[in-house]
Amino acid sequence: MEVIFIKNLKNQGKVGQIKKVKDGYAENYLIKNGYAVKKTKENLAKLNHEQEKKAKQDENNKKEAESLKKELSKVTLEFKVKTGEADKVFGSISAKQIKDELKKLGFNIEKNAIEISSPIATLGFHNINITLYQNVVATIKIHVIK
Repeated sequence: MEVIFIKNLKNQGKVGQIKKVKDGYAENYLIKNGYAVKKTKENLAKLNHEQEKKAKQDENNKKEAESLKKELSKVTLEFKVKTGEADKVFGSISAKQIKDELKKLGFNIEKNAIEISSPIATLGFHNINITLYQNVVATIKIHVIK
């Protein structure tokens, strides 16, 4: 029997995948527990409709991320920090601080999207990457002053 997976099942199938399995396994486990449905014309049409809908949604999300990337590329955040001898910065700038500053400017960015490769603990300009969507990464400038 051929089934269409409607939920991911480890080592068996992913959502939207069509797979041939034994009848008993399909009826007694996959279909009964809601992991899959029988492959029929109606279910195939439903699957195609869902995939088209998801593709349109992905395209819209990517366009939104691209426009947000353009806006963020113009942003320079300024952080005033305390320094010690020889302009050594006390502490470093965290992702949460960057998130909070972006929120003040009207950007709603998740903290885990902000990528800080090395601690921002020196005066001057630093570039920070923000992952907005798959393969859409914005770069903002951070200016650390005393």
